[in-house]
Amino acid sequence: MDTPAPLLQRLRRGQVCTGTVVEIASFGVTFVDIGGFIAMINISELSWRPLRHPSDIVSVGQQLTALILDVDQQRQRVSLSLKALQEDPMAALVRRVGEVITGPVTKAVPIGVFVRVEDRPDGFEGLVPDVAFEVGAILSVTIIEVDPVRRRILLAPHPAQPR
Repeated sequence: MDTPAPLLQRLRRGQVCTGTVVEIASFGVTFVDIGGFIAMINISELSWRPLRHPSDIVSVGQQLTALILDVDQQRQRVSLSLKALQEDPMAALVRRVGEVITGPVTKAVPIGVFVRVEDRPDGFEGLVPDVAFEVGAILSVTIIEVDPVRRRILLAPHPAQPR
C-alpha cells in the first residue's frame, strides 16, 4: 500500500477512481478508502436527488466509483463526487414543461405548497405559489418552469383543480 504522499501526487482532478466506503459521519460526510488514502464525499455530491442522510445512498463496505473533484496536496485532502458521474435527472423534467401531472402536497409554506412531481419517494418537488392545501392532498398541476441550475421547479394549479 502506498504512503499518502506518493498516492496524492498521482491523483488528479477529473480522474475517476474506485474505493470502499469506510465511514459515514453524522455530519453528512462519507469517507472512502481509495487505495490506502481516505478521501471524502460531501452529502451534496452523493446524489442529484434530495436525501436525508448519506446512508440513503451508500453503506459502509460498499465499493463505489467516483470522480475526483479536488486534490489538496498541502492539506492532504481529496474530495470526490458520485453525482458527477451520473446524468442529472432534472434534465428530463425540463423536457416536461407544459405537462400536467398529479402528485401529493409534501409541504405547505407561507408562499404556497410543494408538490412531488415524480412518482418516487425521493422525487423532485415543485412550488405551487399562492395556494393553500394540506400536506397529503393530491393536486393536478402544470409544470411551468424547471431551472436545473437553481434546482427549482415552478408549478401552477391545473385549471380543473379547485383553488
